[in-house]
Amino acid sequence: MRLVHLDLKGAAPRVSYLEQVFPLLSRLGANGILIEYEDMFPFQGELEILKSPYAYSEEDIERIQQLAELHKLEVVPLVQTFGHVEFILKHKKYQHLREVERFPNSFNPHVPDTLALLKSILSQVIEKHRRSAWIHIGADEVFHLGEGMDSKNWMSRNKGDTGTMYLKHIKEVLGFIATEYLGLRALMWDDMLRKISVGALRVALGARACSAAGPFLTKYAESGFEAVWFASAFKGTTGPVQTWPPLSYHLKNHLSWLKVMQALPRLAPLRFQGIVLTGWQRYDHYSVLCELLPVSIPSLAICLQTVVNGGFTEETKRKVLDALGFQSMQLEQSTCEGRGAFPGAEIYHMVEQVNGHLKESILKVLEEESAVKGWFSPYHRKRQFGNPRNMESFGSKVLKLHEDWESFVRDLRAHLEGVYFPDTVEEWMEENINPYLDQLRDLVRDYQ
Repeated sequence: MRLVHLDLKGAAPRVSYLEQVFPLLSRLGANGILIEYEDMFPFQGELEILKSPYAYSEEDIERIQQLAELHKLEVVPLVQTFGHVEFILKHKKYQHLREVERFPNSFNPHVPDTLALLKSILSQVIEKHRRSAWIHIGADEVFHLGEGMDSKNWMSRNKGDTGTMYLKHIKEVLGFIATEYLGLRALMWDDMLRKISVGALRVALGARACSAAGPFLTKYAESGFEAVWFASAFKGTTGPVQTWPPLSYHLKNHLSWLKVMQALPRLAPLRFQGIVLTGWQRYDHYSVLCELLPVSIPSLAICLQTVVNGGFTEETKRKVLDALGFQSMQLEQSTCEGRGAFPGAEIYHMVEQVNGHLKESILKVLEEESAVKGWFSPYHRKRQFGNPRNMESFGSKVLKLHEDWESFVRDLRAHLEGVYFPDTVEEWMEENINPYLDQLRDLVRDYQ
């Protein structure tokens, strides 16, 4: 299985955009999608507080699944069940379920309300995904586990460690799924399992599937796991404020995974079951947005085709260019040349303009234009005086630059609004446009 990860804890696309993207994913070789809803799920009743104002409706969730089915993409919902639960624990209502009172990252596994809440979250998500054969329970990066008083007491009473405590909670979550939803298979990330001994794993989890990395495979084979998945990344892993995916970096990541896949048969009976191409949209619920999906589609196309074809040859490259409507690509420069004929190609080109020219062109006027520095300094602007003769020498240039960027930004905003909800558009503009354009706007206002 080749799943593409849609991380909706930031920049969740409108369903109308997914309508355009799913056929492309299918054409590029994906046969499933891993959907991490977080606050975009239409939670009901007691859980309604968890919903974003722009959350998908029940009809949207149904439509997404129909679209997936139409394009032969299996849907795997992802529900975080231990760490990365800021979207839940930031609410006062659930504050008492935090492992460490100050931090909203992780659940306290000792409070009975934790499991009760998780059961109700899992039930709502699974009920809306009755066609799915899999559920992903997250369970990665459980920061501060063992630091809360309840955990410290539990460990001293039971002579246990954080590993035992982690497995106990995961086993309860998996037990609930196995009992309530017969035949539904669970996936989880494996980083927390890496520190846990073979013996403890065998006792606690037995033969299930998990996602894993190279050096740990022998350990998982010995622990009784039957199948393993891998997780690579096509975006969202090279820095919390990254706006443009480094193509050769992500390609190398997939070529490394191919080597691991080829070596796997030596570890029988452990079977390789699938790969998830992750595309994180934020590092956590509180961080800024990283690379937007339209900007990352070339990276996704390269990575998917590399996995499908077992490498990245000239022919693979040609297939990617054809699928995306580009003429050529420069992997080291992370650029693709040509108009592009994929959903969101306009956003791809416009973000490239922002990255390449916006800051540079504005700072050039503010920092390097001697007439601005000499006759229209912050001192002049604050006291509102200046010689019109000198001001006219730079005025038309500054006004034109301002008008060009304002008109460009209006276009960009319109394209972003076609793909995203207003909160995403606003956030992206605030982070990537306004810090520079506002300086130019202020200069023009003072000049006028």
